[in-house]
Parts: sequence; C-alpha cells; structure tokens
Amino acid sequence: MGVIEDVYDDLDTDVEFEEFEAAVKDKVEQMGGLADEETAAMLIAHELRDEEVNGIADIEPGMEDVKFLAKVVSIGDVRTFERDGEDEDGKVVNIEVADETGRIRVSLWDEMAAGAEENLEVGTVLRVAGRPKDGYSGVEVSASKVEVDPDAEVDVKVLDTYRVEDLALGLSDVNLKGKILDAGTVRTFDRDDGSEGRVSNLSLGDATGRIRVTMWDERADLAEELDAGQSVEVVDGYVRERDGSLELHVGSRGAVEVIDEDIEYVPETANIGSLELGQTVDIAGGVIEADPKRTFDRDDGSEGQVRNIRVRDDTGDIRVALWGEKADTDVDLADYVVLTDVEIKDGWQEDLEASAGWRSSVTVMDEAPAGAGGDSDTDADQTSSQGLGAFSGESSGSPASAQSSTQSSTSSASPSGEVVEFTGTVVQAGTPVILDDGTETKTVETDADLGLGDEVTVSGPETDGRISADSVEVHTGAKR
Repeated sequence: MGVIEDVYDDLDTDVEFEEFEAAVKDKVEQMGGLADEETAAMLIAHELRDEEVNGIADIEPGMEDVKFLAKVVSIGDVRTFERDGEDEDGKVVNIEVADETGRIRVSLWDEMAAGAEENLEVGTVLRVAGRPKDGYSGVEVSASKVEVDPDAEVDVKVLDTYRVEDLALGLSDVNLKGKILDAGTVRTFDRDDGSEGRVSNLSLGDATGRIRVTMWDERADLAEELDAGQSVEVVDGYVRERDGSLELHVGSRGAVEVIDEDIEYVPETANIGSLELGQTVDIAGGVIEADPKRTFDRDDGSEGQVRNIRVRDDTGDIRVALWGEKADTDVDLADYVVLTDVEIKDGWQEDLEASAGWRSSVTVMDEAPAGAGGDSDTDADQTSSQGLGAFSGESSGSPASAQSSTQSSTSSASPSGEVVEFTGTVVQAGTPVILDDGTETKTVETDADLGLGDEVTVSGPETDGRISADSVEVHTGAKR
C-alpha cells in the first residue's frame, strides 16, 4: 500500500479515494517538487479535516469552505437579480437545513437555484459545501456545491404544525396552535437608526407546554386585539433565545390568527407548600384573597402599580404581587389562576411571596385543568369539582397565614349547636362548601347545587365552625 493510501485510510471523509489521489498529485505539481506525495497527501488531508464539521452547531463565520450533511426543512422562493455588466440575470433561493445540532440558512445560486426550484423537496437530505458568513438572522452558508444523498439519514423532524415541545433554537416557518394564557400591551422603543419600533407579547400554551410569543412592529397590535382563553395559530414564526429561554417571534411575514378549536393546556405547576426562596416557578390555585390595586411613585418619578392576591392549592397558600400591567388582570375571589415564571422572594413577616413581573403570565381558568395543582398526593375525591378543594384549610402544609385565617374563622363561631345565619360567596363548591364574606370563611354541609362565585345565605346549627345548613338561598343576580 502506498503513502497516499495510508494517509487516506486514516482520514474520515466522504471524499472518494480517486478524488483524493488526484488532489494530492495536483498539490505536488503546484509546489514544484518542494513536497513529495506523502507531504502533499497530509496537506490535503489537513484541508479536508478543516472543511468537515461535526454538525451545524460548529459552523462559524470566517471559516473556509465547510462540508456537512443536513435535511431540508424549508424552501424559499427563487428570486432573480441583475448582475453588473452582464446580460443574464442571476438567481438565488434560500433554504433552511437542519441536523441534530441545529439549523442554518443556505443560499443556492444560479443553476443550483434553478435545480432547487424544480426538484428540491422538504425532507431531502443534502451534502452541502460552501463558505459561512454572517447573515441577516445569524450564520448562513453560501453554497458552492450541493448533492442529494438518498441513503443518508438525519434525525430531524419536519412538521407542518409544531407543538411547544417540538420547538428548537433556529427554527423558522413555524406554525403552532395554542391557547392564549396572557396578552400584554404594546411597547415602543427607539432603534439605532432613529426610527420607532413596537413590540408586544403573548403567552401561549398547548398540551405539551407553553411559549412566550413576541410580535414586532405592525404585528404588535395583535396583542391588544386578542384575549386570554382564545385559541390561535401562529403562522410563519421563528424561534429565538432570550435569557436562556426559547421564544417564538412573529414579524412582517408572520401572523397570529384566531381559530375555532379547543386547545388543551395543562400547566405543570409546583406545590405551593414546597416553594423555596430564589426559585422561579409556575404555580396555580384558587384565589382566597384579592386586594385592590395600588399605585406608587418610582425613584425615577414614574408611576407604578401593584396588586396583591393570595393563592392556595392542596399544599398551602402564598401571597402573589402582580406588578405593572399584570395588576390590571381581572382576577376575583374564587377564580382559579395559573401564574407562570413567578419569582419566590422574602415577603411580609418573614413569609415567602411570589412576584409576577413582566416575564410572568397570569391566566384565569374556567376551572382547574385535569392534573393541575402540583405534585400533591391528595386523592381526587377530596378536591372539589372546580379544583378548589384546598380551600377547606385541612392541608398540613399551609403557611402560618393560612392557619391564622382558619383559626380566626373558628374563633368567631357561635356556641356549639346554635343556629346561625351567614352570607358569603362560594369559594369552594362540592362537599363541603366553603363560603367567604371578605372577612371570614365558613364551612357548610349542604346538598344544594352551588357553583363557584354564587352569593348565598345559609342558616343552620354551627358546630366547631361548620354549619349544617337547614336552608340555602341563592341571591338573584349573583355570579354563577
């Protein structure tokens, strides 16, 4: 075996031996006898190693020509342009290709563009050679050669419609259906060129998770046209990263359209009773306190606003501070809310407090989704039909503030067995019913069919803070 064969055998490359051997002989001629075949073979092998990359994630601007294997995930439109001093127009088409490590845009020119227009399909596996450069949306490759490889496999999903769990950094042309969890307001900013930009955000969820959607400029107004609870489809979005999290962005090419489809969203929430200082978590539960909104002056002279609510699940309860535009969310007593990306901080009287800021979402649900409420082992039959069984105050994990609330209710109870009358709002339906009048709560045993938010008056003998209702009156016009 000759020295050329020895070097080639040590080289992990897709280049055929005949092509490698010819390149070695050309190198010997170019160097005018200054290099023998072994030296030339090693030089060619070094060049090939520089070109071959382990994956798209390794491609960087400034590299010499690179070679890689990838699957076509999207194909743009062929565009024509005039070349200076030439009669014939040029052609270019941009395609997106991906492998297990990432995605990249590849520009195909002239004959390659024409061939792509006629023959290339999404899902085709290509061997690409070209030069990396900085592009409009990151690194891209200007291709010098592309070949279809029908025998190669690249483990990349190509989807018409994505789910949240399918999203990955660099994806473009993304269509995704989801339920609006939270809709923000339009914000303006100054660009470096002096123009004014506009941006807004939505929080979307589906059965696999949730994602923050950022809408730019002419698409920003969509946030104020949409409401929490609506099902929408994001069309032609693209995935970017911010502060370590993925976001789905919508620009001039994209859209957010309301659809007549019920999208399931099941939040994966943490147990309130197990929260720790410094965490950023998602929580969910029933609203047991809702304070009025307050305004305050910031150090810079601007006016801020905050509203405090208290939320309880099967394991405990916590005060939540809703800051800025989150304070305007329509949250009432007995609502079931899901709060995402809240920060756990030191609160009043050394208690923990959750802070819902600009990255958070606050979603009022019609009822507790199946499986929501953390990882509590509480049996399902102990939870009310609306998922607010934690209002009974029987959880051993409740913080002191929850315990004191229960104690104050018991201390104000009438002597054992005395008939009492109590008017309040249903904050737990099912068995037992829990009523709250804004000052105290009462546990009521009744077979009456009551719904969350009903305002009712009950009367009957009270023992240890529990009323056995002889009569139940639902007030006309009360919320149901």
